[in-house]
Amino acid sequence: MWKDAAHGRVFFWYNICSMRLLFRYVLREFFTPLCYCLSGFVSIYILFELFGSFSRLMSAKPAWTVIVRYFAGYLAPYFEWLAPACLMLATLYTMWNFCRHSELVAMRASGIGFFAIVKPLLLVATLMALLVAYVNEFYVPAQAQWAKQFRAAHFVEDEMARADDIVYRNPAAERTWNVGLVVTDDAKVLEDVTVTVNYPNGGRKMTVKSDRAEYLDGQWWLLKPTTFYFDEQGIEKASPVPELEKLSLRAFPSFTEEPRDFILQNRDTQYFSVLDRLRFLKVHPSMTSQDKAKFQYDLWAQIAAPLACLVITLFAIPAGIATGRQSVFKGIVGALGMFFAFYALTIAFMVLARLQWCPPALAAFLPDVVFFLIGLRLFWKQR
Repeated sequence: MWKDAAHGRVFFWYNICSMRLLFRYVLREFFTPLCYCLSGFVSIYILFELFGSFSRLMSAKPAWTVIVRYFAGYLAPYFEWLAPACLMLATLYTMWNFCRHSELVAMRASGIGFFAIVKPLLLVATLMALLVAYVNEFYVPAQAQWAKQFRAAHFVEDEMARADDIVYRNPAAERTWNVGLVVTDDAKVLEDVTVTVNYPNGGRKMTVKSDRAEYLDGQWWLLKPTTFYFDEQGIEKASPVPELEKLSLRAFPSFTEEPRDFILQNRDTQYFSVLDRLRFLKVHPSMTSQDKAKFQYDLWAQIAAPLACLVITLFAIPAGIATGRQSVFKGIVGALGMFFAFYALTIAFMVLARLQWCPPALAAFLPDVVFFLIGLRLFWKQR
């Protein structure tokens, strides 16, 4: 009885070690072609960009760190499409290689489940999806916009356009800001500021002028503000708070605009993060229905974009097995057909959502759901 228990423990730890070795082996075999694919696609994008900007880069002679930052910002918006394509190609090659050398048959004959074999591929796809979400939310908004401005300035940082002469309107609060200059990158310090507050009928209610405004402790503080008040007939009237008019530094808690609102004013909407889009929708309730539908679809599509990494990997696994068991041509054509069909369906639903023929959230997620079910069906058949 003691021997049986000892043998059981040995067998248990032997299986654990074997599974770890298998996991590392499959991960290594998959990670190598994935790195090659990423490097290849990035190199192609960089070469295409260099064809049009090499002479200007040589003339400007920026530091190599600035050049790296520029190309990283330039490539970042394309990462959500590059990642799924690289995962698909790497998955096809890995599964084809396993089948070509009969490794998949040997693994299955050893009693290893199909899911255990492909688990490293799905894990990498999940991590890549999280990386796509991180890049879209935290890296693209600032760095892609910077890269665009750097290119427009012919790669000379000193000539990059400053965030000045901003006119920002908050229709929900009937407030308009005229800002002469955004001093800091986070827009928490503004200069030459005029804030106009209107009545609901459009008449002017109050005008505040200040040479400098700072965002401190969640509210705006204006330096030496000059305030003018008006009645509903447009006639100037006395201040209702004369004791505050004497202050050289005055807080305006009623000004609910945030520094990010001024940053977004000069940023391309294609570089918005999810939080930026939510904020933009909140402070622009008077958007036309068509513009609102477009903006809402872009919001949901950005949330759904990382899921493509998992969906495409899921249907690439059985396609890769088909390349080894049946024919390379059939497997590759099948995978490419599914890949392009997925993005064709995505574009079709994007058009439907922008024409207001389909709810934006449904249009953004339905292609992922459809192809996830197809991939799951093909995946299940391999078991």
